[in-house]
Amino acid sequence: MTITAIRIAGCLALATTALLAQETSAAPPPRPAQPRAPNVKSPEILPDKRVVFRLYAPKASDVSLSGEWTAQGRGPGGKLEKDASGVWSITVGPLVPDVYSYAFTVDDVHVLDPRNTLVKPGISSLSNIVEVPGDEMAYESLRDVPHGEVRIAWYSSQTLGIMRSMRVYTPPGYETGSSKYPVLYLLHGSGDDDAGWSTIGRAGLILDNLLAENRVVPMIVVMPNGSMPRSPRPETGSAARPGPGSGPGSGPGSSNVQFTAELLDNIMPYVEKHYRTVATRENRAIAGLSMGGGQTLRIGPSHLDTFAYMGVFSAGIRPESNEQFQSYAGHFFDDAAATNKMLKLFWIGVGAKDQMMRAGAGNLDELLKSHGITHEFHESEGAHTWINWRHYLHDYAQLLFR
Repeated sequence: MTITAIRIAGCLALATTALLAQETSAAPPPRPAQPRAPNVKSPEILPDKRVVFRLYAPKASDVSLSGEWTAQGRGPGGKLEKDASGVWSITVGPLVPDVYSYAFTVDDVHVLDPRNTLVKPGISSLSNIVEVPGDEMAYESLRDVPHGEVRIAWYSSQTLGIMRSMRVYTPPGYETGSSKYPVLYLLHGSGDDDAGWSTIGRAGLILDNLLAENRVVPMIVVMPNGSMPRSPRPETGSAARPGPGSGPGSGPGSSNVQFTAELLDNIMPYVEKHYRTVATRENRAIAGLSMGGGQTLRIGPSHLDTFAYMGVFSAGIRPESNEQFQSYAGHFFDDAAATNKMLKLFWIGVGAKDQMMRAGAGNLDELLKSHGITHEFHESEGAHTWINWRHYLHDYAQLLFR
């Protein structure tokens, strides 16, 4: 190697050493190891039916829990306590075996339980579901019996100009048989959509269990989406929510008027074209909870040529709305004898602690009595909850199509 080559090699070595030194000095210091999040179990159902709810939220300053059991008078919710690892927890109960919805509030924000994949859907919010097993919920539990199917059916709504979905329950043996079935149109409440009755409402399991016990006539159950799309209010441009369940409005744009057209002109024709139904009034029933009960009152009395059975769950008519109700009920109140001959069942259920609907349901009961309309009025324990509505479906379904 020449002297010149040796000098060049030395320069290159010095340059490389300098660059490596620069890179080493510019590298950021290593990050401290982050503590691993604890393995949180939530909810945890204890042998005595108490339930532990937990949430890992080390930076939160306040966490609370709300659940359906509270409205039903079965136990409290309240504040969670935080441990040294950042896990918040609360133990409630023991709870009566049943299915309950619940959610956390973290620093005033509604939060799902990230450790629980069972979720109750809705149009404006979500919540979790917890099942506390036991004999009291056998009627709604998953049992080793023949099962029907709940499927999503998509249809084109000419009333709304959009595609819409409904859930449809078909009884065990439908796919392999050729029989035709009566139909129950089952309506949900405000804030829910067509998934409500088939998820937390457990309609399919309730019907499966009743069929296994030979306590109900095999039927198709149609669970449509009764929440109408929001439309802007002309004066503000803000979105209008679907109407409440205390009785339908009469304006041309009201959600209940829209849903009447949606059910009669779109949903029912689709169902009767695509499913094996007995398309007579004696083989059609309608029922709904809360808002769906208001929709039932808007549709059923004025369409006795279409429905012979009506069920109103946790809904009613305010006294100041009596005249309005009678105006859209058609000839329902004109001749009690004729109405009672056509109406095979008018079933009303409400919870004694239902502050939203107890008075309206009681007024509906008195109004029907005053006109001599035959009906059943059932007051149960509890409040405005799915806990009651599942029981109402269980009781109502057994009276249909007899």
